[in-house]
Amino acid sequence: MLKIGGLVSGTGAVNITNTGNVGIGTLTTGTNKLAVEGTIAARRIKVTQATTWPDFVFDSTYKLPSLKDINNYVKENKHLPDVPYAFEVARDGPDLGEMNRVLLLKVEELTLHLIELEEKLDKLEKDKK
Repeated sequence: MLKIGGLVSGTGAVNITNTGNVGIGTLTTGTNKLAVEGTIAARRIKVTQATTWPDFVFDSTYKLPSLKDINNYVKENKHLPDVPYAFEVARDGPDLGEMNRVLLLKVEELTLHLIELEEKLDKLEKDKK
């Protein structure tokens, strides 16, 4: 363990383990390559991940869940489909890249539902005339 700064004994300001994990303000990195005890400030953060970005929602083969199915799921599970349970986020912390993907998926699904509702409303108004 290489300790940089901080107290002579105990936690250094920066701690590097023999496996290359870095702890800032902590000795405990767990399975993380970087662990920080405290706040991280940055102008930009780029999260790279291998999962598919949800543009597939706009593919003609995508099966958009009905609002009725979503309502039933929410009543039974107390959260949206594909969104982690609150206890999971409290226990593990949110995975920011995955949460951005899931939230975009939900926004895109909502957009498709709104488009569908607007088309139905337009048809009703047209039929009324």
